[in-house]
This record gives sequence, C-alpha cells and structure tokens, in this order.
Amino acid sequence: MQTSPAHAAHHDEREIETVEDFDATVSSRGTLAGHRVQGVDLTDRTRELLTTDTSGAVFLGCPMRDEAAAKIRGDGALVFPPVPHLPFNPYRGRLYTPDELFAALDKGYEQTPDALAYAWFQRTKADGDIYASMLRAVHDDSISDALDELLRGARVVGVMGGHAMARGTAAYGGAARLGRELSRAGFTVATGGGPGAMEAANLGAYAAPYEDAMLEEACELLAGSPSFSPSITDWAVRAFEVRTRWPKGNHSIGIPTWFYGHEPPNAFASHIAKYFANATREDGLLARSNAGVVFLPGAAGTVQEIFDNATPNYYESRGEPTPMVLVDREHWTERLPTWPLLRALARERPMEARIALVDRIEEAPEALKRLAD
Repeated sequence: MQTSPAHAAHHDEREIETVEDFDATVSSRGTLAGHRVQGVDLTDRTRELLTTDTSGAVFLGCPMRDEAAAKIRGDGALVFPPVPHLPFNPYRGRLYTPDELFAALDKGYEQTPDALAYAWFQRTKADGDIYASMLRAVHDDSISDALDELLRGARVVGVMGGHAMARGTAAYGGAARLGRELSRAGFTVATGGGPGAMEAANLGAYAAPYEDAMLEEACELLAGSPSFSPSITDWAVRAFEVRTRWPKGNHSIGIPTWFYGHEPPNAFASHIAKYFANATREDGLLARSNAGVVFLPGAAGTVQEIFDNATPNYYESRGEPTPMVLVDREHWTERLPTWPLLRALARERPMEARIALVDRIEEAPEALKRLAD
C-alpha cells in the first residue's frame, strides 16, 4: 500500500491542528508565541495556557475555559471562539473523512453531518446575512489550507465525469479500473468527490492494494444500489459494506460541494475536501491536478471542467500546460463536440502537445504518460 500524502505533508511549523501537536509544541519549545492553533479542543489544557507565553498567537475555534481565554487575550493573542449551533466547524484544520460526514447514517442520511450542513446552507445561502457568508468563506479557506498541506509533493491526476454513471454498468467498472491503475502507478487520484464516475475512480484507487478480483466483487456488491436516487441512505450503506469487508484501501481525494448538496459525497475517497462555494471547489480541483486530468463522458458540468482546465493551459498561467485526456471519441466529437473546439484552441500552442482523445478508458493511462513525456 502506498504512503498517504498526509504522511508527507509539512505545514507551517507555527500551525497547531491537533492536541498532540499542541502538547509537543509546549513541551519542546516552551512557548506558543506567534503560533496558530486551529480547531483544537483545549478545555483540558488550562494549566499549559496559563503558564505558557501566547503573545501574538491566534486561536481559531478552540474550546477553552474562561480563565484561559482571559489570560491569553491578556498576552495579546487573538481568540476566535467556537461558533455554537453550527453543523460544521468553520475553523477545522483537517479534511473530512467519510466516517465523519456519514456519522449517524444508521438513523438515515438526513441525520448525518453532511446532510445537516447542506440543510444549513439551504437556509442561509440567500438570506443576505454577512455572518453566514463569512462562516462559509472561513470554512472553505480552512479546507483549501488543509488540502494544500495534504497534497504537498504529491503527483495528482484528476478524474472528471458525470454523476449519472450508475453502479453495475460497464462504464462504472471501466472508471474504477482507471482509478486503480492510476493509484498503482503512484498517482494520487482526485475527483469531484460525488457519485457516478467520481465514485468509481475513488473506488478504484481504494481497491489498488488488493487483488484484481476484489474490485469485481466490490462492483457487484455496489450494483445492488445502482444510484443515490431514490435513497442516499441505501446507496451509502452499500459503500460502507464494501469498506468494512475490505478495510485497508488506498488513499485518494474527493472534492465535492454543498452547492450540489442533492449529490452526496462518495465514501471511497479517504480525504474529502468539501466546499460551500462551487467555483472555489472547481478551480481548486483542477489547479491541484498537477499530473494531468482525465475527462470521462459527462454533461454540462464536465464540459465546464474541460474548459476551466483548458484556459490556464492556453495562457500558461500556471506554468507549463498539463496533460488533458478526453475519453470516448463519439461522445466528445458528436454528442457533445467539445474536442474540435479544444483542438482548435490548442493549435500551434504548447498545450497542443498536451491534449489527447482516446476511444476507450483503458487507453487513458498510456495517453497520460505519453503527454507527460
């Protein structure tokens, strides 16, 4: 099994995101001056806070006792207290896990933190309350920071495709095998984190450490609930049955959004960067796919992603163009003729050598490798 990118991440040494980090910093340095403590429960660290210099520190959403808060404010530290009655933590220092977002699934998906956060978003997104919009912005920035820390040094391949791809279909199996091959080749697979093609690619990456037969068995099990409609609960339960049966899957990234909250996140991405702002999510996913992007057949959302990715490649605004592989010639030349326009844009520019159209999903990994050479 590959090493998770989380093991290789090196965030700013002043950032403290766990109780363990807090204890180690106090023990080894004897000071918290100038540090950033993010989303750490310090209720049981009153003695340390009272006896340690916290001048210039910032505490973001850290529960603590009143006497500790008064003392560190006296040191000149900034204290942003936890926000009560929210179904999410805007100051969280780490990405989500499937277990976090689907907690209480046994009571029905509607009771999970993921569904409750979406319900909060629906209530507040159009009410014009700057407080709610600020909380969403702080949350999304925290997620971006955690995502950058996780992926530092990783070779990331994005896999884009539609949410409508049903479990049990040949297309779903092909997308899963693609995710498995990319993961086995040492890439970190990143998707939009939702159902359909996105779930399939994350499933494939999850299956990478196992024998090939495992993926076939997993796909058969999942086919019992082919879609998240009409029951997200049944759909998610099937995924967790796979994870329970094969618990040591490989890592991958899912980057979904509550903007499309009717689409649940899939349970096979080990790290989930869920955003409120879809534009931030879309750009962030493509920008972090530094080893290229594979575009499976999709509709409007996937077409948008193709040109969101093509634009910085065209202008070279992120440096050298990165590979783009479109899968299914008929889909991208006849049904949704995106390829002719992409090829016209790329003509006589450096990105021309970084785009490819293939007929079959099995050709995508080799095309990706060829474009990167």
